[in-house]
Amino acid sequence: MYRSRSAAIAACTAFMLAIAGCGSTGDTPEDIPAGPVRLYGSDGNMINSFGEAFKDQAGVLAGMKGTTPLTPLSDDFKERLRSIDANLGDYIYSGESYDAVVISALASQLAGSTAPSEIAKYINGVTTEGERCDTAKDCLTLARAGKDIEYRGVSLKRGGFTDAGEPSTASYATLHFGSSDRLGDGKTEFVGAGDESSTTTKPAPAARPADGGGDAQSGAPLKIGGLLPQTGDLALANPPLAAGTALAIRDINAAGGVLGKPVEWIDGDDGTNPEKAKQTVASHVNAGVHVIIGAGASGISRAVLPDVVNAGLILFSPCNTDAGLSEIDDKGLYFRTAPSDLLQGKALADVILRDGPQHIAIVARKDSYGQGLQDNVRAELEKAGVNAANIKLLTYDPPEDPAAPLDFSGGAKEIKDFKADAVLVIGFGESANVIKALVAAGVELRH
Repeated sequence: MYRSRSAAIAACTAFMLAIAGCGSTGDTPEDIPAGPVRLYGSDGNMINSFGEAFKDQAGVLAGMKGTTPLTPLSDDFKERLRSIDANLGDYIYSGESYDAVVISALASQLAGSTAPSEIAKYINGVTTEGERCDTAKDCLTLARAGKDIEYRGVSLKRGGFTDAGEPSTASYATLHFGSSDRLGDGKTEFVGAGDESSTTTKPAPAARPADGGGDAQSGAPLKIGGLLPQTGDLALANPPLAAGTALAIRDINAAGGVLGKPVEWIDGDDGTNPEKAKQTVASHVNAGVHVIIGAGASGISRAVLPDVVNAGLILFSPCNTDAGLSEIDDKGLYFRTAPSDLLQGKALADVILRDGPQHIAIVARKDSYGQGLQDNVRAELEKAGVNAANIKLLTYDPPEDPAAPLDFSGGAKEIKDFKADAVLVIGFGESANVIKALVAAGVELRH
C-alpha cells in the first residue's frame, strides 16, 4: 500500500509540473493577476484545536490542508485513549507518545537496570531484529524471559530505529479542514516515507536479568518524567500527548511493571519555553527521574538537552521533528519516535505540488522546527522544478507571552504583493495570527 500511494503521488506531481511548469518556473508576480490563495499547514497546526482560534471567523480554515506524522490508528486504540481523556478531540502524536514510554520500559527491563546509561544501550535494539511483538504485555513477557525483541507498536510499523535513535520509516497523513474549521476524517490520506535499509544494524546487547527482580541493585522503580507542552504556544497539541503517555504507563503497570515494580510517572510542563523547560528538568533530576519524555517543540529539546545530558538522563521525544537533531551531540542519550522533517518536507512538497501553484509563500516561526521544515520544503519544491524566484520565505518571532498578539501585517502585505496562490504556514497555535493577518490584508482564501 505504501509503495503504490508513493508512486501515485510521484505521478501526480510530475503531471502537475508538466501542465504548470512553464508558468511556475518563469513567470514573475507582475505577470499574473492576484487570485485566491490556498492555505497549507504542518503538524504544529493541522489539529482540531487550531480551529478554535477562528470562532469569530467561522469557515476561514475551510480548504486548508497539510501533513502530519500519523499512522492509521485502530478504533480500539482511540477508544482506550478516550478512557484516559473522554474529551479528546485529536490523536496527533498520541501513538508516538505511547511508543516512547513503552520502548523506554522495555529497554529498562532488558538492561536489568534503571540506570539511564544502561537503558540507552538497549533502546535502538528494542526496535530491531528479534521476536516480533506489538503490545506492552507481550513484549514485557519476552523481555523478562531474556528474549531479543522487535517492538512494533502503535506508530512504529515498518523499519526500526536508525543509529541516531529515531524511526527509519514513517507514515504521514494528509489532512483537510472542512467548513466547520475541523479536520474531515473522510478526506485523510496516508502515505509511507523513509527507507527501512537505514535501520541500525548494530547488534543489541544481550538481555540481563535484574538482580533480585527489582531490588536495590536494579534501581527499580523506573521513574519517567513528563516534559510536555501543558502551556505555551504548543499547548493545543498536549491532550493527545498526555493521553498517549498515560495509557502507556497504565498498560505497562497492568502487565506487571518493570523490574518487578510499577513504573512511576512524574508529570511536568515544558511551557513551550526554554526557561520553564529547564526548571522542569531540574525538578526531574532532583526527583530521581531516569527517562524524560519530551520536549514538545524541537527548539525546547535543543535548549534543555545539555542539562539532561549533564545529569546523565535520557531525553525521549514523541514529537520533535527538527532534522538537525539527528546529528546533535547527545552522548547517546537523545531519542525520538517522531520522524525527521527531511521526510515531512517531501510529503508537504508533494501535497502543495498536486495543486499546481504558480507562486508559493512559506511562512515559519523563527526556531529550529519552523526554519528547518521551511528549508526542507523549499529544497523539495526546487528539486521538483519550481523556480527559486517563485518561492517566498518569511519568518516571524513567536511572542514570549503566548497571550500577546502576533503582528504579521507586514508579512501579509508582502505575500499579497507577491501574488502568492499558495501559502504554507509552519507554526504552533500562534500561527493563527498569520492567517488572520492575511484576511485583514484582503487576501482572498480559496475554500
